[in-house]
Amino acid sequence: MEFDEQAAIIYMRGYLPQEWRDVYDDDQLLNVIDIIWDLYEDSGMLDLDSALSDDDADLSVDEIVAHVTKLLRKDKGSEIADGHIATIVRAELAYEESIGLNE
Repeated sequence: MEFDEQAAIIYMRGYLPQEWRDVYDDDQLLNVIDIIWDLYEDSGMLDLDSALSDDDADLSVDEIVAHVTKLLRKDKGSEIADGHIATIVRAELAYEESIGLNE
């Protein structure tokens, strides 16, 4: 299955605690998705040759959360609370897993 941003946002909303689901709009969640995928690209994880030959290219959840946190703190337009970032990142990663992207 291919990654679908709209499906990811819907999945992420379902993953988040009930009281957070309407706090962040689609654009804010999409920003997190974009940051994660930019990190994948920068890390060479989207390069097919690299992905097939280098198992060490995988990023840990903590590394992804740290990167997203760093960029969101720099983004003056971001309204995502620091305490919510890890859960939002985990929601996106759970979507990836649900569609078999990590296999």
